[in-house]
Amino acid sequence: MIDATLVELSRAQFALTAMYHFLFVPLTLGLSFMIAIMESVYVMTGRTIWRDMTKFWGLLFGINFAMGVATGIVMEFQFGTNWAFYSHYVGDIFGAPLAIEGLMAFFLEATLVGLFFFGWDKLGKVQHLAVTWLVALGSNLSALWILVANGWMQNPVGSAFNPDTMRMEVNDFAAVIFNPVAQAKFVHTVAAGYVTGAVFVLAISAFYLLRRRHEALAKRSFTVAASFGLAAALSVVVLGDESGYTITDNQKMKLAMIEGMWHTEEAPAPFALFGIPDREAQETHYEIKIPWVMGLIATRSIDQEIPGIRELIALSELHIREGLLAYDALETLKTDSANAEAREAFLANQEYLGYALMLKKYVEDPRQASDEQIALAVRDALPNVAALFWSFRFMVLIGFFMIGLFGLAFYLTSLRRQVPRWFLRVAFYTLPLPWVAAELGWLVAEYGRQPWVIEGVLPTFLGVSSIGVSDILITLAGFVVLYTTLAIIEIRLMLKYIRKGPDEAESGDDPARLDDRFSPAFPRPQE
Repeated sequence: MIDATLVELSRAQFALTAMYHFLFVPLTLGLSFMIAIMESVYVMTGRTIWRDMTKFWGLLFGINFAMGVATGIVMEFQFGTNWAFYSHYVGDIFGAPLAIEGLMAFFLEATLVGLFFFGWDKLGKVQHLAVTWLVALGSNLSALWILVANGWMQNPVGSAFNPDTMRMEVNDFAAVIFNPVAQAKFVHTVAAGYVTGAVFVLAISAFYLLRRRHEALAKRSFTVAASFGLAAALSVVVLGDESGYTITDNQKMKLAMIEGMWHTEEAPAPFALFGIPDREAQETHYEIKIPWVMGLIATRSIDQEIPGIRELIALSELHIREGLLAYDALETLKTDSANAEAREAFLANQEYLGYALMLKKYVEDPRQASDEQIALAVRDALPNVAALFWSFRFMVLIGFFMIGLFGLAFYLTSLRRQVPRWFLRVAFYTLPLPWVAAELGWLVAEYGRQPWVIEGVLPTFLGVSSIGVSDILITLAGFVVLYTTLAIIEIRLMLKYIRKGPDEAESGDDPARLDDRFSPAFPRPQE
């Protein structure tokens, strides 16, 4: 029997390291492309200010990149230390994208980062620009392969359980790579990263403009961030809609929990703008609904129903009983691998084997489970609905706020309207919001998959290693101390170089080099 405390502590440790690591990933994605754009302008125009901008934002990118690498490597080791059975059970599939990410993307990115910083005087303009774009490409390729692996956890296509090896194995690697869930998650995640990078540049630029420091760099950076950020923010909403559409077929429970939809509603289903989900009563109180919206988003139709939580719970019980047939056949094959009847019975019901494994939380042999134990396993399929319901809505609210922020910034800069100081303050104080939205998005994606570590294949509690609770407590405490220290170092380094700003000798703040005609939205204040 699995120790529930061990499972929860293993989940908490991985959640801590994963969510901490994801503090750095979005900024890496966004800043890498923005500095590539800035350097492209420098190469095309020859204006020194654009080179100085590239170097300054590149320095902040480098600090963030180093922290991201340190936290990411630690996180991958946890698959072997804390999730040994998971690694054994699905390692042939899950390990392949991670290996490709390390060989193809990470080494490309990490190697070229050195050339970016130390190659300014050794490479030609075009050569250095090529390095910068390859760094950006490597960052995005890293995200692609990580999300291919994560997308397979959400939608395990291109694979099957092999009763002879007792493991999951790949039978169509192309299906794993082109998994629609993985592709939708990739474009949505990188677009959110671009928003994060744009907000970072916009906020720091607004800080300089409020302080009337480094104005040449800040004005141009603000303009680039406004344009890049608006395109990214609009993309996040469109691609997020596509990401929601992909879970309609393979993660119906997650979709129903996001909506707090306890009963199947008449098509097209409404969108719950507000409500208070009650897990015990299995109702959502005080709902405010917008007719048709959820049905149109999730099904792209007006006649397709979205099943409710109660109906899906009843379906889970049916799947558990069908999975017991696969489990029974599998036990027969362990002792008689040539038994054709057992193999046929397994193949007919193997899709639901994971549901039978949910019973191992309550009984050693799932075939001996009572109706009460089956009912407990069914209830495990229902995590905290309120957490998903509100996380999703706050994430969406921040997304639409970003569209408004960048839309107004783009309007003021492109139409030569003066940017008021109140807007610069709003832009500065917006700095934490994209990280909040990103973490909420991962909460929806990962917590919404529970109780599965691999959707419909492997329950979370079965994936943990056979280690002591004390070992988890010690390492968890160590990670809290280590990562808190790293966070302090990261913040102090960022603040140090932001306060210092670009080198005054090169920054272009000399009035003789300042060309206010480039950005009339920022007229020089009257002294």
